[in-house]
Amino acid sequence: MSIPALPLPAAPAMPLLGFGTWQIRGDAAYQAVRHALDAGYRHIDTATMYGNEAEVGRAVADSGVSRDEIFITTKLPPERAGKERATLDASLRALGVDAVDLWLIHWPPSRGRATKVWEQFVALRDAGLAKNIGVSNFGLDEIDELTKATGETPAVNQIRFGPTLWDAGLVEGHRSRGVVVEGYSPFKTTNLRDSVLTGIAEAHAVDAARVVLRWHVQHEVVVIPKSKSDARIRTNFDISGFELTGEEMAAIDALGRR
Repeated sequence: MSIPALPLPAAPAMPLLGFGTWQIRGDAAYQAVRHALDAGYRHIDTATMYGNEAEVGRAVADSGVSRDEIFITTKLPPERAGKERATLDASLRALGVDAVDLWLIHWPPSRGRATKVWEQFVALRDAGLAKNIGVSNFGLDEIDELTKATGETPAVNQIRFGPTLWDAGLVEGHRSRGVVVEGYSPFKTTNLRDSVLTGIAEAHAVDAARVVLRWHVQHEVVVIPKSKSDARIRTNFDISGFELTGEEMAAIDALGRR
């Protein structure tokens, strides 16, 4: 199945459907990423604070999938501000790669430090250690602060997202700045038993979770569901066989106004 991707400032493009690894550690992380790559995912999201970069890297190496086919994201914890190079070097060693495709500031550092961290992100990107750089859990005002100070706008902002958090103005605010919106916790923010979702799911002979993922993709919002279950990992990836209508998209959007 083909998952569409969004262009970033530097190649490769970012697949709209990725696999998240938050709260999955040890052998469970290794097995989950192997299952995800076997299922067809080509976008894997991790972070220094997840404590699973080594397992993710081993799964990528053992998968048989070429490195240049896999989009890898990791993140710098805010408490590592001032230790950007050492943190990224450690991530690259753990992942077993020369560069990550996307490196994010995981949360805004303490007040007044974000710009200095971002300057180091730009420098390390220019040194070839990260192909693209961005942020996570930043507000638009905080993104503007980085752009104003450095002339460099984050390529991506990874934020908590789902139908009940739909905000067309927020999404457009990112896009007008050239920032890709990436959503995490798509199911934690969603009542998968909501009658709107279950009704649409029944119409397409799929489950509500896939309706939520398809909704993200059709809005061109990157989404990164996670699971330890091989069956659920495969089911979540199976969203290419149906398309939501304009009316269905609008009905799901309306969940954000309840």
